[in-house]
Amino acid sequence: MADTVSYRPKAGEIPTQPGVYRFKDANGRVLYVGKAKNLRARLSNYFAPLRSLHERTRRMVTSASGVEWTVVATDIESLQLEYTWIKEFDPPFNVKFRDDKTYPFLAVTLADEAPRVMVTRNHKVRGARYFGPYPKIWAVRDTIDLMIKAFPIRTCSDSSYKHAMQTGRPCFPGQIGRCGGPCSGKVTIEEHRAIVDDFVAFMAGGDKRFVTAATKNMRAAAERQDYEAAAKYRDQLQALEAVLAKSAVVLRDRVDADLFGIEHDELAASVQQFIVRGGRIRGERSWTVDKELDLDTAELVDSILQSAYEGQEPPKEIIVPALPDDTEELETWLGARRAEARGRGTGKVQLRTAQRGEKAALMATATMNAKNNLMLYKTRRSSDFVARSQALTDIQEALGMTDAPLRMECYDVSHLSGTNIVASMVVFEDGLARKDQYRRFTIAESTDDTDSIHQVLTRRLAYLKEDPQAAERAEAEAQIFSDGESPVEPAKRKKFSYPPNLLIVDGGQPQVNAAARALEESGVQGIFLAGIAKRLEEVWLPDSDYPVILPRGSEALFMIQRLRDEAHRFAITHQRSRRKRDITSVLSEIPGLGPSRVRELLKHFGSVTQLKAAEPEAIAEVKGIGPQLATTIRETLSR
Repeated sequence: MADTVSYRPKAGEIPTQPGVYRFKDANGRVLYVGKAKNLRARLSNYFAPLRSLHERTRRMVTSASGVEWTVVATDIESLQLEYTWIKEFDPPFNVKFRDDKTYPFLAVTLADEAPRVMVTRNHKVRGARYFGPYPKIWAVRDTIDLMIKAFPIRTCSDSSYKHAMQTGRPCFPGQIGRCGGPCSGKVTIEEHRAIVDDFVAFMAGGDKRFVTAATKNMRAAAERQDYEAAAKYRDQLQALEAVLAKSAVVLRDRVDADLFGIEHDELAASVQQFIVRGGRIRGERSWTVDKELDLDTAELVDSILQSAYEGQEPPKEIIVPALPDDTEELETWLGARRAEARGRGTGKVQLRTAQRGEKAALMATATMNAKNNLMLYKTRRSSDFVARSQALTDIQEALGMTDAPLRMECYDVSHLSGTNIVASMVVFEDGLARKDQYRRFTIAESTDDTDSIHQVLTRRLAYLKEDPQAAERAEAEAQIFSDGESPVEPAKRKKFSYPPNLLIVDGGQPQVNAAARALEESGVQGIFLAGIAKRLEEVWLPDSDYPVILPRGSEALFMIQRLRDEAHRFAITHQRSRRKRDITSVLSEIPGLGPSRVRELLKHFGSVTQLKAAEPEAIAEVKGIGPQLATTIRETLSR
C-alpha cells in the first residue's frame, strides 16, 4: 500500500486561509465537502500515510481522484458555502439525514393581507411563521381547532378568501363558524391583523398574559351582567387552558430553547429535538442520520443544526450535548437565519450545553428518547425481510462462503478487571434473533480474552463431536435461558442446536486465531469463522493479514454489528446479575441479616462499592441495623 494518494497536492500549494474543500472521483462526482479555518492544516490530515488514517477516511480518500478548494474571507462564509455545496452536490460521504421531511407544522401566513392558519409540511411558504413540528397531523388540527376558539382568525383557502372579498358574501367556513377572517364579514382587516398578532404571540410562548386577560374580562363582564360576553370570554379561557394542558411544563415561563439529544454508534445516529417555548414543549421531532465518516458528537452537532434549521427560525438558545469547534461561527450563521425569518437586520443565537438543573434533566430525557429511537431503527431494519435477505447474501459473498449464513452464532467475553469472567452466545437464524437458544458461560480462570474465547468455543464445539459424554459436560456447563433473561427448567432444557454456518467472535485477529485453534482442536468441519473489531468495524478471517472491509451503511455490516452488540449486551447483563447475586449471598449468610435488611443496605448505599467502603458507624445508620450487626457486616465484607 502506498504511503499516500497520488493526487496529493504539494503543501505549499494549499493556502492557509479559511475555505471549503471538495473531494471528487474520476467521474467528477463530489464525494465529500468540508470546511476549514486553515485549509492547509485541515487537508494535511487527509494526506497522512494511509495506514494511519481511520478506515472510513481512508476509503473516502482512496475513492477520490482529486481535491479542490475555494478560499473565502471569513469562517462564517466557509460555513455558508459548505452548507450550500452539501445541498447542491449531495456528497455520499457527508452525513445523510432520514425522515426529516415528514413532520407537519402549524403555519401562519403573515405575509398575506389577511393571514391564515393552516397545516403544512412545506417549509418554504413565503413570510410564514411556523410552529411545531408535531408528531402527528391530528395533533396540529386539534391545536388549530382549540386556538381559533380563542383567537378567531382566517382558516379558509386563498381562493375562498378572494371570492368572498370580491362578492361581499362570507366564505363557507365563515358561514359555519370555522373562519374568523375579514372574509367572514365579522372583522376588518386591521382588527383581524391584531387577532393574528395575539395568536402568534400565544403560540410563541406568551401564555400568562392571555390567560390573565381572558379571566379578567370574563369577571368584568359577569359583574356588569353582560353574560353573553362573559360566556365568550369563558370559552376563550377554556380553549387557552386546553392548549396549555397539551403542552408539558418543563422550564421557567420565559425560556425559549431547542434541545437536541443525540445517540450514535459507528453506523448511524438518532436525533431527538424538543422545541420549548414559554417553558413548555410545543413540538418535537426525531430523525436518523447515516454516518459514512467517523464523527464524534461535536462534529455531528455541526451537521445536525445546519439541517434542523433549514427554512426555519432558530430560537435564542439551543442546547446540545457537545459544542463544535466552530461554535462562534455557527452562532453567527444561525443568528442570521433568525434575523432573516423575523425580517430584522440582526439576530442572536447562543449554543450551550446543559450541565445541571432542569435543562440538564430535559436533555437527559431527549437523549433517552434518541437512544430508544436508534434501537427502534435498528430493530425495524433488522426485521425487514428484503434487507435481511440482502444482508445474508452480502455476507456470503464478502466472506467467500459457499452457502448463505442461515444460522450465525456470536460470542463475547466480559469481565471486571480480569475477575468475574463470563461469556455469552447469541444466535441469529435467517437474520432474526433466536433468544430461546442464547447461552451464557461462566469461566473460572483465564489468562486473557483469547484464552476465554478458546475455552468457551471448546465447550460449545464439544457438543458437535461424536463423544456423548463431552456433549453432556458442555451442556451442563452452559446456562440455558428461554427468553434471554430467565433460566429454563431442567426438564425443558434443549441441547445445543445444530451447527452454525458462521461463527463470529467479538474482537480482531488475536481473538479470531484463538477461535480458529478451538475449531481445529475440536475436529468439527464446515463452520466458517470471522471476528469483528469494534474500533474500525472491520471483519477479520483466520490467518488473514488484512481485514475484510464491508461498505459503510451496508445491510451486511449492519447485521454483523447487531449480532456483536446483542452478544455484548447479553454478556454484560449476566455479569451484573452475578455481581448482585454474589454480594447478596454473602450478606444473607450473616446471622440476623435477612432479605429485607439486605435490600435496605443496598438501597441506602446505592452500590456495593460504597457499602464495602463504609465504616460501621455509617452502616449502623441504616434502618434495622444496630452497632454490633454493622461491625459484623464490615468485618465480613473486609474478608
